[in-house]
Amino acid sequence: MKILLVEDGPGIAEFVIHGLTAQGYEVEHVLDGEQGLKKAREPAFELIILDGMLPGLDGLDVLKQLRLDGVKTPVIMLSARTDLPNRLLGFESGADDYLPKPFFIEELVARIKVLMGRRTPASAQVLQVGELSLNLVSRRVFWQEVSASLSPREFSLLEYLMQSPGQIFSRKKILAHVWQIDFDPETNVVDVCIQRLKRKLSRTTNESALPIESVRGVGYRIRAD
Repeated sequence: MKILLVEDGPGIAEFVIHGLTAQGYEVEHVLDGEQGLKKAREPAFELIILDGMLPGLDGLDVLKQLRLDGVKTPVIMLSARTDLPNRLLGFESGADDYLPKPFFIEELVARIKVLMGRRTPASAQVLQVGELSLNLVSRRVFWQEVSASLSPREFSLLEYLMQSPGQIFSRKKILAHVWQIDFDPETNVVDVCIQRLKRKLSRTTNESALPIESVRGVGYRIRAD
């Protein structure tokens, strides 16, 4: 999935690009409204993340012009203007969602998935490995007779493992993907998160029957059978 990011703040842009790239999205970044308007007219992008306050052409003006031009690409607007009148103005101008700054990258990813889930078939909204299924929109996991809601970290970790059944992921790889930590901080957060997942799913079955497996001295995987 290719995303256009229109954001003039280098810190926020780097934060968003790093977080979305770690989730598997392809991100193209431009710095101002004029470039954003030109790029957003291209059919290559499935989603636009648009800063509300841009140099030159303001984000709201970009959005209004896109909708006048008939561009229907979904737009998530980012803005430090958090009061209700400005949020309503964003929606009235054609935004599909509005995320106030500052924000967590997990919330932005969740909003992207919900927004794009409305535009994709139901079959594309669920990851399935044997009896284990993960709804990418509701963020609920199902195992045999158990259904549980997941925290953002639990969801990201389980989704990462389920995308490649049978593949073993080291703790270092999981830390880089889920926590955006690209070094080993000698922490057990991965193990703790895995244990939370197992507890949520093992209410009606023995924990050893779960398809989430620990490979001693290596990492974790989802059993492919």
